[in-house]
Amino acid sequence: MSVKPVSPLVLERYELKYLIPFSMVEPISRYVESFCDLDYYSQISHDGFYTINSLYFETPSFYFLRHKDNQTGRYSLRVRSYGDQPKAPYYFETKEKIGDFSKKRRGKVPIENWGEIITDPSKPQSFDPEEDTHLQYFLGLTRTYGANPTILTQYRRKAYISNIDDYARVTFDRFMRYREETEYNVNPAAAPMLNYDHPGAFGQPGMNVVLELKCERKIPVWIVDLIRRFNLVRGGFSKFEGSMKECFSIDHAGEFVLGRIPHFGPY
Repeated sequence: MSVKPVSPLVLERYELKYLIPFSMVEPISRYVESFCDLDYYSQISHDGFYTINSLYFETPSFYFLRHKDNQTGRYSLRVRSYGDQPKAPYYFETKEKIGDFSKKRRGKVPIENWGEIITDPSKPQSFDPEEDTHLQYFLGLTRTYGANPTILTQYRRKAYISNIDDYARVTFDRFMRYREETEYNVNPAAAPMLNYDHPGAFGQPGMNVVLELKCERKIPVWIVDLIRRFNLVRGGFSKFEGSMKECFSIDHAGEFVLGRIPHFGPY
């Protein structure tokens, strides 16, 4: 079955994460294929995995990272692109998490000079940014918090989308890399990147893939069965948090995230 690119502009979902060894990708994939099809990008990839780049915005005092465990709501702001040589369109994504529940808003920017929307908003563009409410929401948060480009991450993803549910996805993420990036640049080839999917980052020997099960408020029975069948134990891994800790050598990260380390400025 051919699956076209599908990514709702507003999406509310549960996100359940598990750390697994690469050897489990194939058996879990075989099980999942009874309920899902490969998404468009995995279908056109030679090995089922495709490249995702995310440029995360952060404040000078690492406000978003320090509040990642805030259960009443926490944000991440990123510009997403695809491929080793990304091209327009670019996606301005805002994620707000409350517990296991995530709400993602996605604005679409169809131009290569996407940074000018932020650095030179008065400059005429070939499209009207004001017409995209999700893009404006992203830009409003960057202004409110004083957030700027901070880190570029990249990983390879294999993704399935359910063909029996309104919305359910299964993704495998591996080969995670990062570099500090303070420019409005999402090109991973512009400078070297470092891996952060080593045992020290995951905290579990032999685990090098992040499995995510994503669905709407009602978890499908086949996902529950998948968890039981493969004895999966939840062990969340945040690409943003993991790369930030590595990049900026943040010691005592638990205390840092919980806000016990002093910082300066409102954010």
